[in-house]
Amino acid sequence: MNINPDFIGNMEKGGRILLLDGVTVSFDGFKALNSLSLTIDYKELRCVIGANGAGKSTMMDVITGKTKPDSGQVVFAKAVNLLELDEPSIAELGIGRKFQKPTVFSNHTVFENLELAMQDDKRFFKTLFSRLQGFQKDKIEETMKLIGLHEHANKLSGALSHGQKQWLEIGMLIMQNPKIMLIDEPVAGMTPLEVEKTGEILRSLSNEHSVIVVEHDMEFIRSLASRVTVLHEGSVLAEGSMQHIQNNEKVRKVYLGE
Repeated sequence: MNINPDFIGNMEKGGRILLLDGVTVSFDGFKALNSLSLTIDYKELRCVIGANGAGKSTMMDVITGKTKPDSGQVVFAKAVNLLELDEPSIAELGIGRKFQKPTVFSNHTVFENLELAMQDDKRFFKTLFSRLQGFQKDKIEETMKLIGLHEHANKLSGALSHGQKQWLEIGMLIMQNPKIMLIDEPVAGMTPLEVEKTGEILRSLSNEHSVIVVEHDMEFIRSLASRVTVLHEGSVLAEGSMQHIQNNEKVRKVYLGE
């Protein structure tokens, strides 16, 4: 899908980059999403929390085209109806997703993983034996520095720690130049130092991308100092700063168990 660069420029200046309006998804009579409405702004770092079954994964499935809703609207950049597109077209448009469990090419180096993620032509042997251009090498170098793996460029990704594999997969997502990045539970299983580094990475990413983080670690969310959306039974229960969320009686009762 070809997007006019002027259109992207206008989008970046216009505030909102994603709208979900009245989105409902039912599975065998169970409403995984129940008239869900929310907006994400350009270059915003948004955290989404909620108990298991609140609708977080289904929300991401809808945004990326994996699941089509029963009703509602999903609009990218004020003009693109995502419900008319399939998953590959949505990814090409600039919406990328990182799942909870990192998936990297274990028998390839950090550098090669980032190179494979970047290539437009995904035919495996053509990708492996193609010659990188200067700007492509620069992009890989910049990304390795951002994710803290520049000293491990030639290390096989299978030998990385769990946290480093998470960072590498975030880097692979960066190489695809997404406008919106959906990050699912990035700090699960990480050491405290890895959690801190992950927060730095995500804050840095929000300088150039809209980042939606689904996470259960409340301390980590607090450290991001971003806007928080609380989902409950497929709808938005509350939204605002972390302090606002913590002081919300409904959230304290439903999500925090108080």
